[in-house]
Amino acid sequence: MSMIRRRQLLVLFAGSTLGGFAHAANAGPFRTSTDGATERLMLEGHDAVAYFSRGDAVRGNPAIQIEHAGQNWRFASEENKAEFLRAPDKYMPQFGGFCSNGINYAVPWGSGGGPDTWRIYRGKLYVFGGQKSRDQFEMETALNLQRAHHYWDSEIAGSNALFVRYKRLIFRVPHYKTDAALQAEWEARLAAGTLPVMPGKPQVVPAAP
Repeated sequence: MSMIRRRQLLVLFAGSTLGGFAHAANAGPFRTSTDGATERLMLEGHDAVAYFSRGDAVRGNPAIQIEHAGQNWRFASEENKAEFLRAPDKYMPQFGGFCSNGINYAVPWGSGGGPDTWRIYRGKLYVFGGQKSRDQFEMETALNLQRAHHYWDSEIAGSNALFVRYKRLIFRVPHYKTDAALQAEWEARLAAGTLPVMPGKPQVVPAAP
């Protein structure tokens, strides 16, 4: 990428982060999708409450849909919708529904919420862009949670996600590793039986700091 292009991106990024946004945990930006006529759909249409009540990724019913925080949410039942409205912050995914492993690298990109692309850590919902992303994140869950929350609070919350993404795809965080390097590490630890979360074994939730 040329130096001129880099400067252009940085100018755009700087402009996008000025304006005194509040860095509330669920203030956005949000990672959404479109399903038919429904735009700004959270969690790829999955029921945010069902992860907690049923321990599963459950598709929401398009007929049971609400708007909250400017986004659309679907639920499998009226009871789940009512529960969400009672305490939305309890059920909303962390990092606006972006892939948690991406936020670990300050790159808001990718969504999740389907089977094998979510976890509940310390009572909060986290989603991932794919099972591989979740596997890599869980090699150092406690450390990666700390890093992800740091970058969300300091760089991403309340910002323009696209510009933050461009910035961090150019200027990588200090702990950045390529996908190939992470996958090689995961496979080596799998072969040695030293993964904190081994396939087919119960999830290991790190203790609260």
